[in-house]
Amino acid sequence: MLVVRAARLFDPGMTSVLSAPALLIEDGRIVAVHQGEIGTPEGAEVLDLGDVTLLPGLIDVHVHLGFDAGPDPVRQMLADDDHTLLLRMAHFARQALQGGVTTVRDLGDRHFLGLILRDWYRSGAEVGPEIIAAGPPVTPTGGHCWFMGGEADGELEIRRGVRARVKRGVDVIKVMATGGNMTPGTNPMEAQFTVEELAAAVQEAHRLGRKVTAHAHGAPGIARAIEAAVDGIEHCSFQTPTGIHADDRLIAALASSQIAVCPTVGRPATGLPDPPEWVARNQARMEALARMHRAGVRLVGGTDAGIRGVPHDSVRHCIEVYTRIGMTNAQAIAAATAGGAEACGTGDRKGRLTAGYDADILAVAGDPLQDITRIHHVAAVFRAGQRVC
Repeated sequence: MLVVRAARLFDPGMTSVLSAPALLIEDGRIVAVHQGEIGTPEGAEVLDLGDVTLLPGLIDVHVHLGFDAGPDPVRQMLADDDHTLLLRMAHFARQALQGGVTTVRDLGDRHFLGLILRDWYRSGAEVGPEIIAAGPPVTPTGGHCWFMGGEADGELEIRRGVRARVKRGVDVIKVMATGGNMTPGTNPMEAQFTVEELAAAVQEAHRLGRKVTAHAHGAPGIARAIEAAVDGIEHCSFQTPTGIHADDRLIAALASSQIAVCPTVGRPATGLPDPPEWVARNQARMEALARMHRAGVRLVGGTDAGIRGVPHDSVRHCIEVYTRIGMTNAQAIAAATAGGAEACGTGDRKGRLTAGYDADILAVAGDPLQDITRIHHVAAVFRAGQRVC
């Protein structure tokens, strides 16, 4: 048994920070959470981390372990053979874990390599983040991320594609409801699938016990994803030819549906000035997100890690962004812990620091409930009770 002590603990299910906590951990799970002095169980190891706050391990619900966050991630992926790409993915998974991200949802790989890495970690051969894997996204011929190998046209092919992915063992189904900015020849502002096609994916996935999350930038794709009753929407950027213009009716529909929305924000600062068009676009995006939050849209933490300029440990920056759109520090942390776990279908065992949950823990120096920038001061990370940094 391991007993972890600290100055503070924050659990999304609590109304306030717990002072002087003692976390009892055994066999990778939290056995109990106590406050103040307790008798040390016989044979237990005691670890006092001092002036830190214990948080649930962070969850990034939208990553691409196969992208390198460099100037041209797609070109890099296409240049790698499968062996090289798998090693690259393992490197980025470790980077995420070292930054406090104990669970990642990989929403697009090639040849189901994410499942191989997921199963390697599950075997216990090596400690890594828990991977929720989608495999190649479902996309029409020539659609966004077609190069990952997930092309499917029409309702029948889509149903077959969902079945094939479940047969391979995926945890979640990803569908490309619109084109994307990283795939030439596609249009992120327009829908790629009909409502009926998206609904076919949802029906088949739900029948087989899987959730569906939809990549959608433009309003037409967002609207169709809502009508098809997907479980999640990625990006939801309301991109138009003249910039970001959020639709009040769709925002209201998102809030009513309680679909989990991951706006994929949190690009770390580079220290270099952004182009003026980026600044204007980002300001419009933040205003749209603030409107979504005020309307009650269910926002969860995710970054699109792996795309240009977004390393795989960036979800801490997403938390900070959320505080700038009106969330309290506690709400922002919850979005990237308990909220992310719920979106991933693991809310019964992840995203909280309470008895019976996985001992996935991030310790940060100071108190991020008072100063959200403390979220970046990583003091220790535990994955299933094992300290990794």
